[in-house]
Amino acid sequence: MAALAAFTARSLKTDRPVPFGSSIVHTRSGEVLLRALNAVAREFDPSSHAEVRAIRLATKKLKNVSLAGYTLYTTCEPCPMCMSTALWAGLDRVVYGATIEDANRHCRQIQIHATEVAERSDMRCIVDGPILREQCYALFTHPKMLRAFRSWPTRKANRQRPATVNPSRFKAS
Repeated sequence: MAALAAFTARSLKTDRPVPFGSSIVHTRSGEVLLRALNAVAREFDPSSHAEVRAIRLATKKLKNVSLAGYTLYTTCEPCPMCMSTALWAGLDRVVYGATIEDANRHCRQIQIHATEVAERSDMRCIVDGPILREQCYALFTHPKMLRAFRSWPTRKANRQRPATVNPSRFKAS
């Protein structure tokens, strides 16, 4: 996790820093298959979270949709989309640093923990964390990252009103 935090911290030296980084590691040997960063802004793709990108790159590299035998490390607890992707990929384990609550201090989050997503699935995946939480959370609180958050459409200060359900959808015809 320390190496992943250091890899992710390199983005703080760029014009588009991100606190979200992930790596896919062989569970038994510990060999790093690859690392990826969040690329939502760079790719204009709301699904380009670091975890999803790492899983996509790993399955392509291995030419296999299954990542059984691998562990996903991530600097922040996976959101429900990312955790679902990890489950569908068959990862053995997910290990995270900062928590959803940590990330939510700076940008909007879906408040469903990775453990809950895993528990509601019939697919097996161990979820461990937070691990090196302070080191990973430091990626969020770096001065350059705090400045960058101001331009993010999902920044905490730019909260949108909660979605509402149209009651007429549920009226009997």
